[in-house]
Amino acid sequence: MQDSILSSEFTSSPELVDKLYQNGITKTYHEGDIILDENASIRSIPIVMKGMIKVIRTEEDGREILLYYIKAGESCIMSFLGGMHKEKSIVKAEVEEDAEILFLTVDKVSLFIKEHPEWLDYIFRLYHKRFEELLDIINAIAFKKVDERLLNLLYKKSSNLGSKTIIVTHEQLANELGTARVVVSRLLKQLEDSGKLKLGRNKIIISEN
Repeated sequence: MQDSILSSEFTSSPELVDKLYQNGITKTYHEGDIILDENASIRSIPIVMKGMIKVIRTEEDGREILLYYIKAGESCIMSFLGGMHKEKSIVKAEVEEDAEILFLTVDKVSLFIKEHPEWLDYIFRLYHKRFEELLDIINAIAFKKVDERLLNLLYKKSSNLGSKTIIVTHEQLANELGTARVVVSRLLKQLEDSGKLKLGRNKIIISEN
């Protein structure tokens, strides 16, 4: 276990790594599983050991929008903040790629902040990264057309998966972009006609740049 992603994340603090394993509970999940739902109480903080999670916000009309991805070695800063302030979750965390997750109770999160500067630095680095990603989302919604946002989302998925082939439905893409499926289907056909991608059954193949 000591050669895991946590050892790489906290190279200067093997003691912290040991404590994370000793106090955490590891669980495995499959694509589509919900790790945390909106309005749920936050009793523990997830640290992704393998796989990937996507964090989504749902509007009152039922539309969803993708906020950011949580990759191996990362955690959800909104869970950190909500858990420490005893607030309910304002986002949904869904497994994007089969995942192994270490859960750390909120009381241990607070204790480690006091005992290990490396842990606090980890939280601040996550906060900085998520803040920049949320600014990108705001910028995209405000200034970019849906076709640009769709193509950027596909490029991000391709990069995260390390593959030009993305297994995804038009409905899923529409949900993540906060738009209608018919709009996504029309734009994907336009992107295919322009040679940027190739459409298959529930899959999209990104063309070489």
